[in-house]
Amino acid sequence: MSSIIFPRPLRKGDRIAIISPASAVKPEYVDGAARAIAARGFVPVVMPHAKGPADGSFAAGERSRIADFTAAWNDTGAKAVLCARGGYGCVGILPAVPGSMLRANAKWLVGFSDVSALHAMLRSAGIASVHGPMAKHLTDEPADDPSTEALFRMLTSEDDTEHSLPTGPLSFCGEAEGRIAGGNLAVLNGLASTRFDMLKCGPADDDVILFLEDIAEPIYKVERVLWRLRLNGTLNRVAGLVFGAFTDYRPDRNFPSMEEMIRSRILDWGLEGIPVAFRFPAGHQRENLPILEGSWARLSITPETTTLKMSRR
Repeated sequence: MSSIIFPRPLRKGDRIAIISPASAVKPEYVDGAARAIAARGFVPVVMPHAKGPADGSFAAGERSRIADFTAAWNDTGAKAVLCARGGYGCVGILPAVPGSMLRANAKWLVGFSDVSALHAMLRSAGIASVHGPMAKHLTDEPADDPSTEALFRMLTSEDDTEHSLPTGPLSFCGEAEGRIAGGNLAVLNGLASTRFDMLKCGPADDDVILFLEDIAEPIYKVERVLWRLRLNGTLNRVAGLVFGAFTDYRPDRNFPSMEEMIRSRILDWGLEGIPVAFRFPAGHQRENLPILEGSWARLSITPETTTLKMSRR
């Protein structure tokens, strides 16, 4: 089993840096996230370019975004980095950040969508991270929002995290254990065949529970990526599959839904023997439960209940 660094839990008074590593974000969302962080007893630190000035569609120029990430990570008093928004642009940070710097001052990174590229970078450095809500969610949702509550429980405790929900009609029942990895399918597919390729599972890897979500991707494009994972052997090695929210797409002439397409391929490829969860509440939707990237997870699916339990080992 590979060794994963789990940053220490947050304590009251710790600093949480807010960065915008990708697309431009409304300044009021950064301010709202800062208020939400302060309300929980932490000290928000808004990095210099988190609110711009924007450079085209980006929150700031690439050098400025790299500088903010580097400064936040090297700040020994900051114990977590919250990404304000995804969109596009995180990939430009990857070649500028050495793994040795990440490991020397390991801390929590929080975000999803395009931030999946940063999760992949941390995974390559052997550091756990949190796929979860960002600034808009912390601003718009009430303080007792279940996803927000789950996020801060994950950040402040060493206890196992367990998400339980009713099993959807298309899921495949079963139990499996493995190290959880994944995120936004299109972003992670863009890292294929690089040292940050989190989707490729080789024979020497731990058992993997693969988590995938996406937004505004046509059914055929998601199917194309699944074919790549089939052909490179990844889907034959995963212990379980968790499909989160797939939103803002249209049915096509082949399949009425994304889930129907995925289920069809799982049956065609003889993968129905592993547990497969559909519509897990994580991704581009209001309910966005945190996923502890790099944790050892147990996925249990019965006809009634789907449970994902994540442990820090």
